[in-house]
Amino acid sequence: MRFMMLMIPRGYESAAPGTMPDARAVAAMMRYNESLQKAGVLLAVDGLHPPSMGARISFPGGKPQVIDGPFAEAKEVLGGYWLIQVKSREEAIAWASRCPGSDDAIIEVRQVQELSDFPADVREAAVGLPEMQAHAAQRNGA
Repeated sequence: MRFMMLMIPRGYESAAPGTMPDARAVAAMMRYNESLQKAGVLLAVDGLHPPSMGARISFPGGKPQVIDGPFAEAKEVLGGYWLIQVKSREEAIAWASRCPGSDDAIIEVRQVQELSDFPADVREAAVGLPEMQAHAAQRNGA
Protein backbone atom coordinates (compact mmCIF):
# COMPACT_ATOMS: atom_id res chain seq x y z
CA MET A 1 0.00 0.00 0.00
CA ARG A 2 1.25 3.45 -0.88
CA PHE A 3 0.55 6.44 1.33
CA MET A 4 1.20 10.14 0.98
CA MET A 5 2.23 11.89 4.14
CA LEU A 6 1.41 15.55 3.52
CA MET A 7 3.19 18.18 5.62
CA ILE A 8 0.89 21.10 6.45
CA PRO A 9 2.87 23.78 8.29
CA ARG A 10 0.65 26.45 9.87
CA GLY A 11 1.60 29.91 8.68
CA TYR A 12 3.13 28.71 5.40
CA GLU A 13 0.06 29.98 3.52
CA SER A 14 1.32 33.55 4.07
CA ALA A 15 5.06 32.90 3.72
CA ALA A 16 6.93 35.34 1.49
CA PRO A 17 8.51 34.15 -1.76
CA GLY A 18 11.90 32.58 -1.10
CA THR A 19 11.11 31.66 2.52
CA MET A 20 13.52 28.92 3.58
CA PRO A 21 13.37 26.46 6.48
CA ASP A 22 15.69 26.58 9.47
CA ALA A 23 18.88 24.52 9.00
CA ARG A 24 18.40 22.69 12.33
CA ALA A 25 14.87 21.70 11.36
CA VAL A 26 16.13 20.44 8.01
CA ALA A 27 18.88 18.42 9.70
CA ALA A 28 16.32 16.77 11.99
CA MET A 29 14.04 16.07 9.03
CA MET A 30 16.96 14.54 7.09
CA ARG A 31 17.59 12.10 9.95
CA TYR A 32 13.90 11.16 9.76
CA ASN A 33 14.05 10.81 5.96
CA GLU A 34 17.12 8.59 6.30
CA SER A 35 15.23 6.32 8.72
CA LEU A 36 12.43 5.97 6.15
CA GLN A 37 15.01 5.20 3.49
CA LYS A 38 16.89 2.64 5.62
CA ALA A 39 13.60 0.89 6.41
CA GLY A 40 12.98 0.58 2.67
CA VAL A 41 9.61 2.38 2.73
CA LEU A 42 10.53 5.75 1.16
CA LEU A 43 9.50 6.15 -2.49
CA ALA A 44 9.70 9.96 -2.81
CA VAL A 45 10.21 13.03 -0.64
CA ASP A 46 10.08 16.71 -1.56
CA GLY A 47 9.55 20.10 0.01
CA LEU A 48 7.48 22.75 -1.72
CA HIS A 49 8.06 26.46 -2.19
CA PRO A 50 5.48 28.67 -0.46
CA PRO A 51 2.12 29.34 -2.15
CA SER A 52 3.21 32.94 -2.82
CA MET A 53 5.40 31.46 -5.58
CA GLY A 54 2.68 29.18 -6.94
CA ALA A 55 -0.38 29.40 -9.14
CA ARG A 56 -3.83 27.81 -9.09
CA ILE A 57 -5.71 26.95 -12.23
CA SER A 58 -9.49 26.67 -12.02
CA PHE A 59 -11.86 25.82 -14.84
CA PRO A 60 -15.01 27.98 -14.67
CA GLY A 61 -17.19 27.06 -17.63
CA GLY A 62 -14.52 24.58 -18.72
CA LYS A 63 -11.95 27.31 -19.47
CA PRO A 64 -8.66 27.56 -17.56
CA GLN A 65 -8.26 30.57 -15.29
CA VAL A 66 -4.84 31.16 -13.66
CA ILE A 67 -4.57 32.81 -10.25
CA ASP A 68 -1.07 33.61 -8.98
CA GLY A 69 -0.25 33.07 -5.31
CA PRO A 70 -0.54 33.92 -2.54
CA PHE A 71 -4.10 32.70 -2.18
CA ALA A 72 -6.15 34.81 0.22
CA GLU A 73 -8.67 32.05 0.94
CA ALA A 74 -6.02 29.44 1.84
CA LYS A 75 -6.14 28.29 5.46
CA GLU A 76 -3.90 25.25 5.11
CA VAL A 77 -1.30 24.58 2.43
CA LEU A 78 1.21 21.83 1.70
CA GLY A 79 4.81 22.41 2.63
CA GLY A 80 6.04 19.06 1.34
CA TYR A 81 5.29 15.38 1.13
CA TRP A 82 6.59 11.87 1.47
CA LEU A 83 5.42 8.92 -0.61
CA ILE A 84 5.91 5.70 1.30
CA GLN A 85 5.04 2.06 0.71
CA VAL A 86 4.00 0.14 3.81
CA LYS A 87 1.73 -2.77 4.74
CA SER A 88 -1.09 -0.85 6.42
CA ARG A 89 -2.65 2.48 7.33
CA GLU A 90 -1.49 1.88 10.90
CA GLU A 91 2.12 1.52 9.76
CA ALA A 92 1.84 4.75 7.75
CA ILE A 93 0.47 6.56 10.81
CA ALA A 94 3.29 5.13 12.92
CA TRP A 95 5.86 6.54 10.48
CA ALA A 96 4.13 9.94 10.40
CA SER A 97 4.09 9.97 14.21
CA ARG A 98 7.90 9.66 14.27
CA CYS A 99 8.38 12.84 12.22
CA PRO A 100 10.25 15.61 14.07
CA GLY A 101 7.48 18.10 13.33
CA SER A 102 7.31 21.46 15.06
CA ASP A 103 4.40 22.78 17.12
CA ASP A 104 2.94 24.37 13.98
CA ALA A 105 3.07 21.25 11.80
CA ILE A 106 0.38 18.76 10.87
CA ILE A 107 0.91 15.63 8.79
CA GLU A 108 -2.06 14.29 6.88
CA VAL A 109 -1.79 10.61 5.92
CA ARG A 110 -3.72 9.49 2.83
CA GLN A 111 -3.65 6.23 0.95
CA VAL A 112 -2.84 6.46 -2.75
CA GLN A 113 -5.61 5.07 -4.94
CA GLU A 114 -4.51 2.00 -6.84
CA LEU A 115 -6.13 1.03 -10.12
CA SER A 116 -7.37 -2.16 -8.46
CA ASP A 117 -9.42 -0.04 -6.03
CA PHE A 118 -11.75 1.07 -8.85
CA PRO A 119 -14.72 -0.63 -10.50
CA ALA A 120 -14.23 -2.24 -13.93
CA ASP A 121 -15.54 0.74 -15.95
CA VAL A 122 -13.06 3.10 -14.27
CA ARG A 123 -10.18 0.64 -14.75
CA GLU A 124 -11.15 0.41 -18.43
CA ALA A 125 -11.23 4.21 -18.78
CA ALA A 126 -7.73 4.37 -17.24
CA VAL A 127 -6.20 1.80 -19.57
CA GLY A 128 -2.51 2.64 -20.02
CA LEU A 129 -2.12 4.25 -16.59
CA PRO A 130 0.29 1.58 -15.23
CA GLU A 131 2.56 2.11 -18.24
CA MET A 132 2.46 5.90 -17.71
CA GLN A 133 3.35 5.45 -14.04
CA ALA A 134 6.20 3.07 -14.88
CA HIS A 135 7.56 5.50 -17.49
CA ALA A 136 7.39 8.41 -15.04
CA ALA A 137 9.15 6.37 -12.35
CA GLN A 138 11.86 5.35 -14.81
CA ARG A 139 12.36 8.97 -15.89
CA ASN A 140 12.69 10.04 -12.26
CA GLY A 141 15.23 7.31 -11.50
CA ALA A 142 12.91 5.30 -9.24
